[in-house]
Amino acid sequence: MYPCAVHLVASCDELVEWQVGIPLLHTLNEVGRNVMQGGSRRSALYGSLNWQHEDAWDFLHIKNWHDMTVPGTNMSVADVKKADFNYHAPLDMMNISLNYDDAWLNGNRSEVFTENCKQALMTGEPGFSFNFGVKENETLRNACTEITSEDDSDVCNLGSVNLAAIDSIDEFKDVVNLASKFLVCGLIRAHLPYNKVEKVRQQNSRIGLGLMGVHEWLLQRGHKYGMCDEFKSWLKVYRDESERSANEHCDRLFLNRPKGYRAIAPTGTISILAGTTSGVEPIYAVTYKRRYLADGTKWKHQFMVDGTAEALISRGIKPEDIESAVDLAADPERRIKFQFELQKYVDHAISSTLNLPAWGTDLNNESGVNEFERLVRKYAHGLRGLTVYPDGSRGGQPITSVAYEEANSKRGVIFEDNSDEQCLSGVCSI
Repeated sequence: MYPCAVHLVASCDELVEWQVGIPLLHTLNEVGRNVMQGGSRRSALYGSLNWQHEDAWDFLHIKNWHDMTVPGTNMSVADVKKADFNYHAPLDMMNISLNYDDAWLNGNRSEVFTENCKQALMTGEPGFSFNFGVKENETLRNACTEITSEDDSDVCNLGSVNLAAIDSIDEFKDVVNLASKFLVCGLIRAHLPYNKVEKVRQQNSRIGLGLMGVHEWLLQRGHKYGMCDEFKSWLKVYRDESERSANEHCDRLFLNRPKGYRAIAPTGTISILAGTTSGVEPIYAVTYKRRYLADGTKWKHQFMVDGTAEALISRGIKPEDIESAVDLAADPERRIKFQFELQKYVDHAISSTLNLPAWGTDLNNESGVNEFERLVRKYAHGLRGLTVYPDGSRGGQPITSVAYEEANSKRGVIFEDNSDEQCLSGVCSI
């Protein structure tokens, strides 16, 4: 269980909408740079503009760090960011997206949307926020974008069920029942920063029961990453029982019934603690090189085997039979279609990142923009958002896929990797 992160504000419990443009985003980005949670973790920020906003075109290119030169040098901001993740760059503390509404859904071809698709393929940002029909005004998001609201100062309570740890659909029903009631109790007990948030909380009673371990659950049952009939039957229980039990509990406690019940968060840290796959994401890579900053000065890396993949391999599943996000990067429609099908059972949103090959490669380049635009348009009406990440598009990328044999043979060894120039091979022993 955990509270929503912020939407353009420094308090960790509320969602606040700002009908302004780029200058405020820059201001809040710098606030986020310096405001630490617990003295170490930076604030989580999300910024967005409507696709028809007068700043939309500038907003599309605001994080094109590769086109920006560091003063007094011939190096781009992107290159410096790769060597020094803390180097200041525009909106580097903030996830950003453009909001698309009914006017876009029912309108003609949009130059802004085409450019948004190109930007997503090239740099990963801005992403896409989709708000249609009765949810057209739900433009507010928390930083990971799985919570949606149209109310200023809204608040929510999130939690995730580890699907991979549940053996039967009857057990799953019991867990969803208890978890939904638990979230209702946690929501009404939370301490809030000011009266307006309390009033909105009372009005909305917004919760978000999520799932994690989805890919592990599919692998355990011999399914490929994607929708299947068995998973649909479990999702119906998830949808129906979460709403029934939360309403029952709210009625018992004389609370307003929730305006939202289910939201799937990325669950990065808690899925590691639970030893399963994160949210609805496929395993990123069966084996990978993890890069990290030691003592605040030296980049180091080590080779890792994904913990969930290793457990599955120990139970007889071959490494090559585990489809990863890296594998699926060559087939983006499978990822988008799965999110589209899953969204039918989720009333808030789904936090999921579509991994893509690096821009300029055979599978991701200028010639593919129109096809990607067609693909996103095909599924947009049933999505709440879409986030993509082309490999290597941002400095400080912590994980890079490597071959199983290489990672398995080098496990337990720490390598020093201070710069791409110094270590062209990517491996420099201490």
